[in-house]
Amino acid sequence: MWAECGTCWSSKTWRYYACLCGHEELVLYLLANGARCEANTFDGERCLYGALSDPIRRALRDYKQVTASCRRRDYYDDFLQRLLEQGIHSDVVFVVHGKPFRVHRCILGARSAYFANMLDTKWKGKSVVVLRHPLINPVAFGALLQYLYTVASKPGTCVKVLTIEPPAADPRLREDMALLADCALPPELRGDLWELPFPCPDGFNSCPDICFRVAGRSFLCHKAFFCGRSDYFRALLDDHFRESEEPATSGGPPAVTLHGISSDVFTHVLYYVYSDHTELSPEAAYDVLSVADMYLLPGLKRLCGRSLAQVLDEDTVVGVWRVAKLFRLARLEDQCTEYMAKVIEKLVEREDFVEAVKEEAAAVAARQETDSIPLVDDIRFHVASTVQTYSAIEEAQQRLRALEDLLVSIGLDC
Repeated sequence: MWAECGTCWSSKTWRYYACLCGHEELVLYLLANGARCEANTFDGERCLYGALSDPIRRALRDYKQVTASCRRRDYYDDFLQRLLEQGIHSDVVFVVHGKPFRVHRCILGARSAYFANMLDTKWKGKSVVVLRHPLINPVAFGALLQYLYTVASKPGTCVKVLTIEPPAADPRLREDMALLADCALPPELRGDLWELPFPCPDGFNSCPDICFRVAGRSFLCHKAFFCGRSDYFRALLDDHFRESEEPATSGGPPAVTLHGISSDVFTHVLYYVYSDHTELSPEAAYDVLSVADMYLLPGLKRLCGRSLAQVLDEDTVVGVWRVAKLFRLARLEDQCTEYMAKVIEKLVEREDFVEAVKEEAAAVAARQETDSIPLVDDIRFHVASTVQTYSAIEEAQQRLRALEDLLVSIGLDC
């Protein structure tokens, strides 16, 4: 019954009371099974503003931003697990006593000095490596691969499987994957990012299979990462919806030219795709956010949102709120309205805030489904949520009174 209610969303009662009574797990279950809660409809807003807790409100506002498949693709650990299990764009097969393992040279080389050396010497150029030694156990070999793909090692940790031994001071998983991004950078850019370890280790060959040409520079990358983490790049590289493709030159990988993006912005995309993180200044976040939205990278959008949240003040909060709405960053939008609630007595005197309220009201009038103004309701909610003591009631009333006076002055009292 629960799944049926969630899938067709025909029972509005289940949805509303799950939100109203604070059953967060039930709300998440219904959403995961296809439930819809659009903020621009009466029923959606009834749930949104009736929600008992902030986590439920954020879940309702955030869940519609990306499809379930895109959300799963964005989880970094799940992505690496899929690479191992499905062998997406693998470039070498290990056959251990008849059992095949489809893997990626770049990951093995980045995670293990042993594999990096063997793939560049004894196994160099081989697409199939057969291991017949009687002591090599397929189960143990599979466990080693699981470790290399998904487990962040700690200093002093030493994993031994037969003669295969990663270094005792192996870095953490995402730092290892960032090494692939280091090596993908054009040489002229490797000195510009001061936080990152440059240059690439001598003798390490990341075995790139795609070259992205961005603003005249070449980035030597791996399809497994870009196709596995972004539906945009999967369509671009796997489904033949290609912006432009050029034949390989001098034995290098095939090239695809990306338009409308600078090499600096693409560098942030690159590090996010490989390591799930990139250092973003608030100034750079705006440009990266636009590209992250185009490339269907919701996790990178959230990183941009976190960066923009650092610059909230009376002068910037309205502009950042507009950006959050435009790119559907529910968490950032909520942070903006929470900040607005704190300084509402000053914001009501600002023209940009007044215009934002009018625009929200105009959108409501066009729908003719509810007289609720989302921006105003969010601010009211946050003002009310700050009332924890009796002495805070008067302060909250003053804030609400300032907001109500503004609505009256522009003919929007409701």
